[in-house]
Amino acid sequence: MSSLSDQLKNLGFRPSETAEPTPADTPAEPDTSQTVRIQRQTKGRKGKGVTVILDLPDDAELLNRYAKALRKQCGVGGSVKNSTIELQGDQRESAMAYLQQQGFTVKLAGG
Repeated sequence: MSSLSDQLKNLGFRPSETAEPTPADTPAEPDTSQTVRIQRQTKGRKGKGVTVILDLPDDAELLNRYAKALRKQCGVGGSVKNSTIELQGDQRESAMAYLQQQGFTVKLAGG
C-alpha cells in the first residue's frame, strides 16, 4: 500500500513548497498622511442618521477591511459605497478612535 503523499502525486497534486510571501500576498501599508473626514448625514435617508467616512485611500480591499472592522467594533451595519464607508447611526466617536489607532489623522466634519 502506498503512502498518502504517493497517492496524491498519482492524482496530480503536488506538495506545496514553503515559499516566502510575495509582495502581492502581503497587504500594502495605507497612506496615512491624508486627513480622513467623518460626517453624520441624514439628508435623503428619511431622517435616519448615517456616519460617512471620507478621504480614505482608494483601495477596495483596504476599504472593505476597515469597514468590516468598524462594523464589528461599533456593532452596527454598514457598507462601502463610492470610496467611502457608511455606518448606520451616529458612530463618529468610535470610528474616530479606530482610525486614529490605525495611524490616520481624523477630523470630524459637519455639524
